[in-house]
Amino acid sequence: MKTIYDVQQYLMKFGTMIYIGNRVADLEMMEEEIRELYKAQCMTSEDYQMAMLLLRGEIARQKDRKIGE
Repeated sequence: MKTIYDVQQYLMKFGTMIYIGNRVADLEMMEEEIRELYKAQCMTSEDYQMAMLLLRGEIARQKDRKIGE
C-alpha cells in the first residue's frame, strides 16, 4: 500500500466502503476498520503498519489544513 486509495481498495476487498462526507471522519473510520481487520488476522502486520501510517499522516495533513484556513 502506497496511497489512501490503496487503503480504500483494500477495504473494498472485505466489502467495506466508507463515506461519511467529512474527510477526517472518513479517514478515522478507515483507521478503525483496518484495526479490526488486523485483530481478526485478516491482514499482515506489514500491511497494517503501512495502512495506519498512511491514514495517520493524511489525518494530520487534513487537520493542519483546517487550522491554516
